[in-house]
Amino acid sequence: MAVEKVKYNKTALKAQRDGLAKYEKFLPILQLKKMQLQLVLRQLEPQIEAKVQELSGAAEGIRPWSQLLSDPGVDIKDFLQVQEVRVEMDNIAGVEVPEFQEVVFQETPYSLFATPSWLDPAIDTMRRLVAAREEIRVLREKEALIREELRTTTQRCNLFEKKLI
Repeated sequence: MAVEKVKYNKTALKAQRDGLAKYEKFLPILQLKKMQLQLVLRQLEPQIEAKVQELSGAAEGIRPWSQLLSDPGVDIKDFLQVQEVRVEMDNIAGVEVPEFQEVVFQETPYSLFATPSWLDPAIDTMRRLVAAREEIRVLREKEALIREELRTTTQRCNLFEKKLI
């Protein structure tokens, strides 16, 4: 690798000083952003794991009465139609990431007298499962966005250090 020959004049000195000023100004900002993104990722991973455990625990709770869901007289899928997943955008270290708010289900009217008594708790439980699944999806999307920004920021830090050192 060829080393650039150092010039000993005022123009070269000014260029070196300007480079040093940029280095001293921008590198700490990039490193701070990198640390902040790493912190958010460390906090996000247990949160995702807890939601996955919650989802699997709720699914295990359904297993004893899951045979009721195959009743031909009631199609529970009609009551689980997702109308909208409400997500609010948040800014973390300059990255726009989604924050889960709620899942809005399409309301389907039904007769309380013509349907079995287990339908109401089944609908509530299944809706909680769908909401937890959507929340996990949004958390994983948030994690992917933060990881991508962390990768970019790390590359910038490395390039900045190597270019100006």
